[in-house]
Amino acid sequence: MKKHCFLVRVALLIASLALITTAQKLEETPEELAKAAYKAHGGEKLRNLKSLEVYGTVDVTTSALAQAIPGSFAMIISGDRYLLTIQTPIQSIKQVFDGKQTQSTIPQFALPPVNSLGFPLLARLGQPGISIGPAAKKGRGFRLTAPDGFYTDFYLDSKTGLIKSFESAYEVYGRKLVTVAEVDKNQVVEGITIPQRYSQRFELGTITAYSDFKAKEIKVNSLIDDKVFSLSSN
Repeated sequence: MKKHCFLVRVALLIASLALITTAQKLEETPEELAKAAYKAHGGEKLRNLKSLEVYGTVDVTTSALAQAIPGSFAMIISGDRYLLTIQTPIQSIKQVFDGKQTQSTIPQFALPPVNSLGFPLLARLGQPGISIGPAAKKGRGFRLTAPDGFYTDFYLDSKTGLIKSFESAYEVYGRKLVTVAEVDKNQVVEGITIPQRYSQRFELGTITAYSDFKAKEIKVNSLIDDKVFSLSSN
């Protein structure tokens, strides 16, 4: 009987230790989660990323117009400089940052710096001024904040550690805007895992826009001509 009770106590102790260990694993810190995502998306290769080019198609719908508007997009990032273009038959936008100033073809709807939100912000992990904190919602997530104050909450796939979604809120001309993205598919380019297909929602105050992005071509570490980051360039 004593031997039986001893074995029961040992079993309970082992079970308790297992529960504690599991709980500790579930309570990952934002720093641990950020490092996990960073590693899953390429680690040192992501750190050494010199430039990123993404070209593809986009379907845009809005809360005022349910019919999808097909178009194309391009995103080019080189250091602090970037180019973002979205072209559709109804409306197109081009925004550039040349390292000193931001210019947009539609200034009143200028977007936040593309390298301060989403995947490009993850690539800046470890750089001066990039801070890590808890995400706003519960789950396997963390927040990165850029020196300019723009932030993104990243949420990770429990199995792969890859980004499965991200959210951000920011102000443009005194209006608070929100964007939420869901990553459907990634592509590995030279050892870096980059979102290839993702849907993104933009809450623009009185209207909500929905965009489905599909990258057709992704390049990394190419030499980028300085002229690309001019609003007047083709």
